[in-house]
Amino acid sequence: MMSSRIGGKSKRSGELLAHKLQSEGISNTAVLQAIAHSPRHIFVPEILAHKAYDNTALPIGQGQTISQPYIVAKMSELLLADGRPQNILEIGTGSGYQTSILAQLTDKVFSVERIKALQWQAKRCLRAMDLHNVAMKHGDGWQGWRSKGPFDAIIVTAAPSSVPPALLEQLAEGGRLIIPVGEQTQILKLITRDGDAFNEQQIEAVRFVPLVPGDLL
Repeated sequence: MMSSRIGGKSKRSGELLAHKLQSEGISNTAVLQAIAHSPRHIFVPEILAHKAYDNTALPIGQGQTISQPYIVAKMSELLLADGRPQNILEIGTGSGYQTSILAQLTDKVFSVERIKALQWQAKRCLRAMDLHNVAMKHGDGWQGWRSKGPFDAIIVTAAPSSVPPALLEQLAEGGRLIIPVGEQTQILKLITRDGDAFNEQQIEAVRFVPLVPGDLL
């Protein structure tokens, strides 16, 4: 049972992880609190639960991974740099761990996942955490979620070869897009909308799975 998996882990593990991330440069208090309060072990296969609070990416099946906690925290912190966004679009629900952090930081999260099996597993985890401000869509992340936009912030948890135009179009005025871009070499970018212009800042080198067009059952 999912609830027993939550109850079987002390919140101390999350607090220790948050403390480690703070020592590595994460300074946003709200992000650190969300990390501390999120049971990362429920988002990974049970066989890997003993590694859940290590600062490392882990496989979750379907050729996908749960991101390194530092990267989850860094991307979340970047989205909050200009204040608390009211609505966030997440491209790539994956395990749902990043989703759970975002849900504690904003009013509404809209999350798109192309692999149906991962989406259902993520839903179960978020329900177990009693997080109900997340709407999910099974679809092509390259297309975003046009009917729910524009978004104050967009976060992409897989790497396209170039920034999808649909995501730029769905970014609100002054909105922030944080996205890893590239193939062999990937750079995490922060893109801010200023009218019809998009200001780009390179953050750091990263490694994500590719953002694949289309969707899967």
